[in-house]
Amino acid sequence: MPNIKSAAKRVEITRKRTARNAPIKTAVKTSIKKFNEAETKEQAAAAFRKAVISIDKAVSKGVLHKNAAARKKSKLARKLNAMD
Repeated sequence: MPNIKSAAKRVEITRKRTARNAPIKTAVKTSIKKFNEAETKEQAAAAFRKAVISIDKAVSKGVLHKNAAARKKSKLARKLNAMD
């Protein structure tokens, strides 16, 4: 437990930000998981579009770094292109 007033404020701010960021991160992870579970290339393509949208939203809200988002999207694109 913080003894200094500014430290107590930082704890509260961190708690609020964590609560705000958690559902966004979860949405990104869920969309990536749905992409990975797609059975056909058409399903994967649709899931890919949704995953890219959720990743871009996370970047715009400051939850993900733009390079991390680019890396995730690139990884998904490589998997999509490798499908038969």
